Amino acid sequence: MTAQTFQPIAARPAPVSTEGPIAWIRINLFGDLTTGLMTIVVLAGLLSVLPQFFSWAIFRAAWLPDYEACRVDGVGACWGVVAEKYRIIIFGRYPYEDQWRPLLATGVMLAMLIGSCTRSFWKSWLLPAWIAVLAFFFAVMYGGFAGLEKVETDRWGGLPLTIMLSTLSMMMAFPIAMVVALGRRSSLPAIRTVCTVYVELIRGVPLISVLFMASFMFPLFMPVGVSIDVLVRVIVGITLFAAAYMAEVIRGGLQAIPKGQIEAAATLGLSYWQTQYKIVLPQALAMVVPSIMNNFISLFKDTSLVTIVSLYELTGALGIALNSDANWRPFKIEGYLFIALIYFAFCFSMSRYSIWVEKQVNKGKAR
Repeated sequence: MTAQTFQPIAARPAPVSTEGPIAWIRINLFGDLTTGLMTIVVLAGLLSVLPQFFSWAIFRAAWLPDYEACRVDGVGACWGVVAEKYRIIIFGRYPYEDQWRPLLATGVMLAMLIGSCTRSFWKSWLLPAWIAVLAFFFAVMYGGFAGLEKVETDRWGGLPLTIMLSTLSMMMAFPIAMVVALGRRSSLPAIRTVCTVYVELIRGVPLISVLFMASFMFPLFMPVGVSIDVLVRVIVGITLFAAAYMAEVIRGGLQAIPKGQIEAAATLGLSYWQTQYKIVLPQALAMVVPSIMNNFISLFKDTSLVTIVSLYELTGALGIALNSDANWRPFKIEGYLFIALIYFAFCFSMSRYSIWVEKQVNKGKAR
């Protein structure tokens, strides 16, 4: 029997790191030949455009509120229009000396929004707290008490109006959408028909038509002497429009739940509403978190359409600021870029929060 000589196995290469910025670039930007080529093409395009953009937007830009300086040859972007008109853009036609009121009211609402996005605020007192915040917002904005001048809703505008419309519409549309989604899957023909007609009717017309009907046509059907504030009609119109679209998203999640789970709940003796509340809805909503947030982001941007009914949110307030002063009118591009930056900040924040929520609700499926 011949002796066996020990032959060591050659050392294997160290495992490739999958964490850190270098690993992220290697996996996402140069994962294969096609991805690498597309990354190089995109980078080449950016390198040919970004230097000129930064030269126009930063290095050659005019920052002071002097429209004469913006007309000098060789000057790039004129951010002086923002420095000069930012209060009109942000607060619209709200009285200048009382603009601390929308600033305070909007700050409180934003603080409540940020707090509501954290787990520590998910308590039973959250709904009463929101009712108090909304009451505070409308009381401070409208005034008429404690020495505050009354400001009619048609003078509200800018960022406070955008945030209020989107927040209130989202809050009211979500429970309506859940009820309508459940109604479309109901075994009762009357309920199912009413919910289906509502969804198909609203989805069959653009939001502009809904706002037009709510603002100009609806008052024609009211009794003589009865008038509903235009802001209330707009909020109702946007809410019903958003709820119809969101109901279809939630219905898609409901259809994805296996029928066996519902049958198992019935075997355990759970009622219909117990089954929906404890078993079906939590899973269905977890499946459609990205789509729900997509609806929220779309709703936030669609608030710009209220300009057609003489409610001047961010884009409408910019139009007021520029149309009232011909000296700054040629620099509307800079104004719209400023508004686009505000929209991007809010929409990007909602998108990142959606990703966080999706990870939280899918922890049980992670391996």
